[in-house]
Amino acid sequence: MKIKYMAIGLLLSFSFVSYSQETHASYFGKGLFNLIGKDSTWSMRIGLRMQLLGIAAWDNDSEKGLINPEQNFLIRRSRLKFDGFAYSPKLKYKIELGLSNRDMSGTSEFTANAPRYILDAVIMWNFYQNFELWFGQTKLPGNIERVISSGNLQQVDRSLLNSRFNIDRDVGVQIHHYFYLTSKFLVREKFAFSQGEGRNVTNGNLGGHQYTTRLELLPFGKFQGNDEYSGSDLRRQVKPKLMLSGTYDYNQNAVKTRSNLGAYMVNDDGFYETDIKTIFIDAMFKYSGISVMAEFAHRSADQPIASNSDGSPTGDAVLIGDAFNLQTGYLFLNNTEISARLTRVQFDKNITGVNQRNQYTIGLSKYIAGHKLKIQSDLSYLSVFDQNDQLMYRLQIDMHF
Repeated sequence: MKIKYMAIGLLLSFSFVSYSQETHASYFGKGLFNLIGKDSTWSMRIGLRMQLLGIAAWDNDSEKGLINPEQNFLIRRSRLKFDGFAYSPKLKYKIELGLSNRDMSGTSEFTANAPRYILDAVIMWNFYQNFELWFGQTKLPGNIERVISSGNLQQVDRSLLNSRFNIDRDVGVQIHHYFYLTSKFLVREKFAFSQGEGRNVTNGNLGGHQYTTRLELLPFGKFQGNDEYSGSDLRRQVKPKLMLSGTYDYNQNAVKTRSNLGAYMVNDDGFYETDIKTIFIDAMFKYSGISVMAEFAHRSADQPIASNSDGSPTGDAVLIGDAFNLQTGYLFLNNTEISARLTRVQFDKNITGVNQRNQYTIGLSKYIAGHKLKIQSDLSYLSVFDQNDQLMYRLQIDMHF
């Protein structure tokens, strides 16, 4: 069966090449190669990226010191990427496939009948002036840290704020628009209407739908190289650049503990449903090698404690609460960067049963070819109320073709 699929893939590749013109990427990190139709009515850039990660972690006992050492080596991400245009440069597309176990994890009864390879499969149509219509599965316009690609992060991985509050990917429709208040002051508006169940759901739509709105203000204009959605100031912005943003997300009759993520809330009548609201406020600043990113997240629910038809609690609850994340870094002239991050997550313990936690992280990165080839390491100390603290060291290698 595998040989059959490989043969089909080879035939398709030869078909693409025979009816197209191949162009080589201008430099490392711009794709393995580009295909352009002989009549210039389509293009396809093919890329590959991987992240290789090593982790060492310890519990910190107040009396015994560092205990319970654990080590882990894994392929954190391994992905294939395709993008280009079809028929017209105003009709673009993006496909991203995740091949590592971490990318395909999180199956449920609603996704288990199909592999979870697909991360992005989206068509983007610039149908009128500054308006662009997106259709398919991709990231919702949520907090800035989530929308930044995992390959363009300043530290080894995203913060606890992102892992506990982000609204991730979903299937639906998005509209993006921008305009200028002045010759420099740029305003972007983004709206998404989605299924509300997360990515790769194949069996129906539980509950209602998800509505997401994001507003971005860039008072000093675009970042050089459109670098507002990238960690670190690798472009070394010659003038101060700032983006202030806010997102409001409403998931009607949500059935998961974290809006469109987390565990399903099951009761004696099938699924427990409640309206979940998430708010993000974030900022990105860059200038001359200095970068600062700040985020605030808040999640609430109409009835956060899941219950059965008789009113008895099921044991599940929506993870309501707040989080704050502050991250900064400085890039030296030799493309080595030091960074620091402070994250605080505080859930409503009376409802969620989850303790408050603070995490402090320092990072060291060496950019060999920007974000496309880099070595990153960081050291984190996690303080959890009424539990043992934790110390974690990570080392990661990124390579993007």
